[in-house]
Amino acid sequence: MGDLCAVILAAGEGTRLRPLTELLPKALCPVGNVPLLDRALARVAGLGLAGPDDVAVNACYLGELVVAHARGRAHLSVEPGRPLGTSGGLGNLRDWVAGRGVLVGNADAYLAGAGIDALLDGWDGESVRLLGQPVADRRQPGLFDGHRFAGFSLLPWRRVRDLTAAPAELVRTVWRPAEAAGELRVVPFDGVFLDTGTPRDYLAANLHAAGGGNLVAGTVTGRATRSVVGPGATVAGEVTDSVVWAGATVHPDEKLDHMIRAAGGLTVDGR
Repeated sequence: MGDLCAVILAAGEGTRLRPLTELLPKALCPVGNVPLLDRALARVAGLGLAGPDDVAVNACYLGELVVAHARGRAHLSVEPGRPLGTSGGLGNLRDWVAGRGVLVGNADAYLAGAGIDALLDGWDGESVRLLGQPVADRRQPGLFDGHRFAGFSLLPWRRVRDLTAAPAELVRTVWRPAEAAGELRVVPFDGVFLDTGTPRDYLAANLHAAGGGNLVAGTVTGRATRSVVGPGATVAGEVTDSVVWAGATVHPDEKLDHMIRAAGGLTVDGR
């Protein structure tokens, strides 16, 4: 797709997901034993966008881990200091975008049950499109035509060419101005969307990925019920509706319920 590229935003600090994000950047936190960044890259690859010429990933917080993970699969944009935000991160990539439309995705968006190809259907190359889910209470703040943003947007080059690398968010620099000009369209997303920004939503995304059963890549000698167990993890105790990260251990005398266990014994309540 020579007239279109994709940018996956993976620079954020994930402060609401601490202390898990003290170990891994949020973009690399696993959902269903697959890093969130890999899920986002697979989404855009399904549209024919793959490789450093067509896909960029930005990085900042624990950026060396993101760079090592995505090297060779995407053009890498490392932001010095603090993250530049969704707009600043895209503005920093303006020369790489180089006149193309841009499919922008948040690495922390968990999407399931539907594709994002509807964003591209019949696109005129001029309007702004947002993937959205309808919200019953239209009085909620931050909505677009009664929808909450569902992780992906489609931007024309004319809305990108004037962006700068100054810290800013797309909602202020692109989305709301396009909405005010009558140039924004919300494309409804009928699948499951979670932003995984909190332990509760992160756990919910993992349990959804497990499909109501267990998703086990490690060793379970105890008992696992509706849980995700990562590669190299060991469950000798009991886990229910929980996530055990790669290399982590649940000891024989432990019972975890709606918990996230990381290596080193770190345990985060997902309720």
